[in-house]
Amino acid sequence: MGVDYNIAREELLSLFNQAELIYQGSDQLKIDASIIQSSDVLFNSNTQSFREVLLGCCLIRLLDENILIRQPYMNQGHGSFNGRSLDEKVINPFFQDHSIPCSKGPYLASFRRSVKFIPETANGLRDKAAYNALLHYLNVIENANREEVVELTIYLLYRFIQLRDRKSIIVTKISRLSLEQYRALIDMLLRIPSGGQMPVLLVVATIFAIKECYSLNWEIKWKGVNVSDRASGMTGDITVFNSGAIILSIEVTERVIDRARTVSTFNTKILENGIEDYLFLHTQNNPTSEAYEAAAIFFSQGHEINFTNVNVWICNNLLTMGSMCRLNFLHRLIALLESSDVSASVRIAWNQSVKSQFVQ
Repeated sequence: MGVDYNIAREELLSLFNQAELIYQGSDQLKIDASIIQSSDVLFNSNTQSFREVLLGCCLIRLLDENILIRQPYMNQGHGSFNGRSLDEKVINPFFQDHSIPCSKGPYLASFRRSVKFIPETANGLRDKAAYNALLHYLNVIENANREEVVELTIYLLYRFIQLRDRKSIIVTKISRLSLEQYRALIDMLLRIPSGGQMPVLLVVATIFAIKECYSLNWEIKWKGVNVSDRASGMTGDITVFNSGAIILSIEVTERVIDRARTVSTFNTKILENGIEDYLFLHTQNNPTSEAYEAAAIFFSQGHEINFTNVNVWICNNLLTMGSMCRLNFLHRLIALLESSDVSASVRIAWNQSVKSQFVQ
């Protein structure tokens, strides 16, 4: 049966992005214990092709439920599919683009030609435990509805992300960028799902570049994305001190800023800590008009709350500080990306964006 490989790529990317968000801790999947156990066996196996063909079977099941996922060769009759083409055009390039460890050899190298994914195939295979884990996963998929197959596929991709994160991802270096290139690159980076980590890193790099450019006596503190302000003792994502006093608190957000959030921030952070200058940096959604109205009221009380777009704020600062300081920003950002507490997904997002923008 024919498969539209463009649709297959889009479906795989969409599911992978959902798996990334789950991996970053924003959601959870309820997966049967037997599937978790089978996945443990598959991902601890040295035979990479078992888990790779499983992903192809999951994807095929989502694209056309009439395809027989145990028959990956077209010569196997009605309902079969071309597993080799799916692997070469979709699965393997996807793994390579996302820095996921994968086979370099031909599709189904661990099997004999024209294999079917049935119990009898285990004869002659070295890692029978991993193959049986593959068969169990396939059996569950065959008896699942579409929603369940989606969850099973997302979970499988989640495990591939775990596998990837055991590997050291090298951050791509750039020597210099023009302001327009900065603007384009930052816009691309802000659109990539990162659980909020990427925009925070961009802002932190900017604050440090400002400090170093103008030789300011600033102390800059910032917290992890998944750490609450109260738990960290911070008043925002980034707090700037001068001689021990807070001169600026910055909150970097991908969520909508409305009146309720503005008031809550004022009561729990600004008023409590006597902060005179608080900055909301938002990625896409503009604050509501009610948020601006609330900020105007607090301004009259001696507390300034401002809102602006992250990319606009960064690029305006880069424009003002000059070319040498822009290089400081770039070097600081790359150093942050290389730090041990930055997730592999963020490094890969950077590498992909750089490659997309600047490597022809």
